[in-house]
Amino acid sequence: MPPELRADQDPGSSALVGVAPAPEGAPGEDSRSGPLRRGAAVVLPALVALVVVGVVWQLLATHNRYLLPRPAATWSQLAHHPGLFASDARTTLVEALLGLGIGFVAAVVLAVLMSQVRVVQRAVMPLAVVLNVTPVVAVAPAMVVAFGFGRTPKVIVTSIIVFFPALINALTGLRSSDPRVLDVMATLHASRRETLWRVQLPSALPNLFAAARVCLPLSVIGAVVAEFVAPGSSAGLGTLITQASSNNQLDRVYAAIICLAAMGVALTLVIAALERWLLAWSRHARSDR
Repeated sequence: MPPELRADQDPGSSALVGVAPAPEGAPGEDSRSGPLRRGAAVVLPALVALVVVGVVWQLLATHNRYLLPRPAATWSQLAHHPGLFASDARTTLVEALLGLGIGFVAAVVLAVLMSQVRVVQRAVMPLAVVLNVTPVVAVAPAMVVAFGFGRTPKVIVTSIIVFFPALINALTGLRSSDPRVLDVMATLHASRRETLWRVQLPSALPNLFAAARVCLPLSVIGAVVAEFVAPGSSAGLGTLITQASSNNQLDRVYAAIICLAAMGVALTLVIAALERWLLAWSRHARSDR
């Protein structure tokens, strides 16, 4: 009797519908090929784009050698002077991370105060707007005059650039809590501190990570701009770009730009991984309560 007509088969069996059982190992192969296909779908377009950029770069550099260095010359700079670029990149990275940390923490603390006390918001928000619209290039020389040519003015400039986007995102996140949850906390006579810690801050996490993704590139920009306007400084990728451009070393300038781009991509990937882990942990913690 054909397999689809046998009465002793389980109703859920594939034999009832005439489907041959899948060979052993097929499910495992499908489960492995799925992530591989998704990874290829993400990586291949980026690789194709990089190849296209490299080809266009080579063509433009061939016909405009005084405006754009060839890719081979740029990579040669990185290959022959790795210590120089690594040292300057480390200096710029430290300045960017210090400025990011100070500006971000100050913005979050102030956003908490503004969300709890309306008078603080009415007093501070106009000053924050004025600070945001003030060109940082105009502030940087004053910081150099006040604090010298060391790391301090660069960290202050970076903190100023980072502060306003972090403040706005943190304040928006703290106010995005579900009103029904806030009503429940009020019914339970929860204190402001408990409501902040258990409801408002977890609700603000997506906005805080969105702010971090915006502020990380801004912190690198702030550090480089500060290095541009600090002529007495002798380290950092911004200083390296200034010195190389004054000596018409375009290959070294573009090598430093590649280092800055790689630094920004690496920091963004770190934030993305931390966001996935922390938000997943936060969801599991709330579901276990």
